[in-house]
Amino acid sequence: MNSLKVRAPRKLVAEINVVPYIDVMLVLLVVFMITAPMMTQGIKVELPQTDSTPITSDNQEPVVVTIKKDGSYYINVGGDTKQSSSLETVKGHALRIKKHKPDTLFLVEGDAAVDYGKVIALMSALQGAGIEKLGLVTEPPEK
Repeated sequence: MNSLKVRAPRKLVAEINVVPYIDVMLVLLVVFMITAPMMTQGIKVELPQTDSTPITSDNQEPVVVTIKKDGSYYINVGGDTKQSSSLETVKGHALRIKKHKPDTLFLVEGDAAVDYGKVIALMSALQGAGIEKLGLVTEPPEK
């Protein structure tokens, strides 16, 4: 006599185990916390220090034009923001931006050791392109 056992079908469990998802989420949180400070953009310059009031702007992001110590210009729009540009290229970008977004704020970020004439030439070129909202970036003095 063979005894055949008939197995009753098991009831399916319709629960999601969330513990692995929490582990993955915590790992991603740590990764983003570590990498976020490293993702700063811009060109490294030593800004002049002065007491000044911050510029209030609406939700529109300003265009930053940087002048390094060697007198090279960088603008934070377009393709490669780490590649130096000529004064004419910066002026061309400013004309295009002015045409599409007339109320854009332009900020000049000049190294403290850069020749004063370079800063004035840049500001003159930007004003020649019709830029009316123009500001200088400084750092607060160390106490």
